[in-house]
Amino acid sequence: MGLNFEELDFAQTPYGELILRRRRALSLEGAEVYEVKINGEFLMSSLVNASELALADLGLAPLGDRARHVVVGGLGLGYTAVAALAHASVTEVVVVEALAEVIGWHERALVPAGAELRDDPRCRFQHADFFARAREPDLGFDGTSPGRRFDAVLLDIDHSPAGLLHGSHADFYEPAGLALLSEHLHPGGVFALWSSEPPDDAFTARLGKSFASADAHAVEFFNPLLDRDDLNTVYVCRTKAARAD
Repeated sequence: MGLNFEELDFAQTPYGELILRRRRALSLEGAEVYEVKINGEFLMSSLVNASELALADLGLAPLGDRARHVVVGGLGLGYTAVAALAHASVTEVVVVEALAEVIGWHERALVPAGAELRDDPRCRFQHADFFARAREPDLGFDGTSPGRRFDAVLLDIDHSPAGLLHGSHADFYEPAGLALLSEHLHPGGVFALWSSEPPDDAFTARLGKSFASADAHAVEFFNPLLDRDDLNTVYVCRTKAARAD
């Protein structure tokens, strides 16, 4: 790369201008940082991924050894998918990503986790709109097997249920949209959602209308880019378990 900065990819997308860049953080002893911006707004960084990892760990924890088949909504820099695959019980991760350019970053190993995900036989990239698929349980998230259900769905696309990347996502976060999402899960399955905001009691209550249980987990971490402590949220919900005969 140049001395301190390189733009690795640029594309016009339905969300606006998408930029992947690599730079050296001089304030952090020249640490290499991969960053994504969309429509001029900072979206994610390779140095700030604690809550992306927590999304997988908190979302899969309730399932124990049952966490076999997992959907990850939103590929990004790949850290949630990597964390899900680190669970020995996980045998499949289907990553649903609307932007072909982001999938291309991983297929071409332009980002740190790219080759790892590309080369793991348990991981598969699905080029599709997560929210459109969520509205259609009969179609499902796996284009090769319509209507199949999963043990867990882990979602990290919007900034928060109120901070949307696109207005078309809004209905997903209402009780009816969340209820449709629950139909993609096996009985006792888990839906986990990342948010950049602190826990929202009103939204947790909304989740509780569509799932058998819903909890908000505050994820605290140090943000080296801002040189301060930060706080995100992971919401974890479960569908009703099957009755034992």
